[in-house]
Amino acid sequence: MINRIDGRNVDQLRPVSIELDYVNTSLGAVLMAMGQTKVICTVSCEDRVPPFLIGTDKGWLTAEYAMLPGSSQRRVSREGATGKINSRSREIQRLIGRSLRAAVDLEVLGERTLYIDCDVLQADGGTRTASITGAYVALRLAVDRLITEGALESNPIKRPVAAVSVGVIEDQVMLDLCYEEDIRAETDMNVVMTDGEGIIEIQGTAEGKPFNREQTEGMLDFAATGIDEIMQAQKAAFSA
Repeated sequence: MINRIDGRNVDQLRPVSIELDYVNTSLGAVLMAMGQTKVICTVSCEDRVPPFLIGTDKGWLTAEYAMLPGSSQRRVSREGATGKINSRSREIQRLIGRSLRAAVDLEVLGERTLYIDCDVLQADGGTRTASITGAYVALRLAVDRLITEGALESNPIKRPVAAVSVGVIEDQVMLDLCYEEDIRAETDMNVVMTDGEGIIEIQGTAEGKPFNREQTEGMLDFAATGIDEIMQAQKAAFSA
């Protein structure tokens, strides 16, 4: 058995913290923390849709993701300053958008767009999965307020969404990798699920040697158990 850096069991999550209404300038705002990874997730709404949806009575949900300059030990340059597109950020924000659209009935939204912004304050592995988990909570806050304000007649959220990372290090499956574990991993996988172990997306890559079916099943089992625990934390945040 491998000794983890922080002493956790191989199937144990890092401490989960969800702070609602972290800022008061957005419809929904959450400070999401998984261990030392911290992401602020906010949701805004505009009464317009992309051109391909005009006249359809359907809404849209899209996401943006960025690591703030001080989120890593080495300063992260802002895209606006460099003029270069960060392909990693683009890939992650597409994942966040796909994951959250799986939770929403776009027809119930009407012709309006929900914008989800995920900004990493501190990165220690699992920033994309923490972003998805926090974004769902921020989305629920935003939708509740739109209903209260009369902008929405009914709730467009169909199902909960959460995500977690899993991996293989020295042939051992592990849940919720921190950065030091992630850079050592032979396999890195991100899993997005809904309740009842319904899978929304799996991103799995062999960084060293290929992983096998048994390891895949082990990673999915760990992910399902971890996501169930994360969803309990999401529910607890609303009842606190």
